[in-house]
Amino acid sequence: MSKVIEISDVVKNYQIGTIIVRALRSVTLTIEKNEYVAIMGPSGSGKSTLMNILGCLDTLTKGQYVLNGTDVSKLEDNQLAEIRNKEIGFVFQTFNLLPRYTAHENVMLPLIYAGISKADRVEIAKKMLDSVGLADRITHKPNELSGGERQRVAIARAMVNNPSIILADEPTGNLDSKTSVDIMKLVDKIHKDGNTVILVTHEENIAKYANRIIRLMDGQVSSDEIQN
Repeated sequence: MSKVIEISDVVKNYQIGTIIVRALRSVTLTIEKNEYVAIMGPSGSGKSTLMNILGCLDTLTKGQYVLNGTDVSKLEDNQLAEIRNKEIGFVFQTFNLLPRYTAHENVMLPLIYAGISKADRVEIAKKMLDSVGLADRITHKPNELSGGERQRVAIARAMVNNPSIILADEPTGNLDSKTSVDIMKLVDKIHKDGNTVILVTHEENIAKYANRIIRLMDGQVSSDEIQN
């Protein structure tokens, strides 16, 4: 299998006033192509910091991060933004949809940044919404959609550039239990279709969907186990 993510000896410190917060302390891990990984840990364990680094949303204090063969620990902000748009699809707990845009327009956004022509954008975004079961909701704005539908729009947007990795941060955190199951079935399908999925969650029943669980404690990996 080919490695999608290799991080070695990653340290992340934040300075708050005169205090230095050691969010990650020498984290080393590898994630292979088409793995389905859950990152777990209590509040303050470093899981959000790790996700931000994996998603190229934050830079590391020390160490190395190689994403699909590119050493991203050395890149400037504009280069990181380019890698993010090409390699990573994000799904957030709060959906992060633009309220004035329709579902279709929200899904088209990453394609604009990728320089895809308008005619192609329209078609690709339509297909993506169809694939998440929202073909009949494409002209609806976020406030006209249920929480589950909003998360489906967010998943379609995350998938639209055909990224190497889907990063899902507490994707069911704002949903009821039945809708959560529906969304996790969709994430399951994305994984079965060949995508690498990294799920950040504090819920054991959501982590069970993954094949591997990495647990963090005090900024370090406390366990890394494969599940059947």
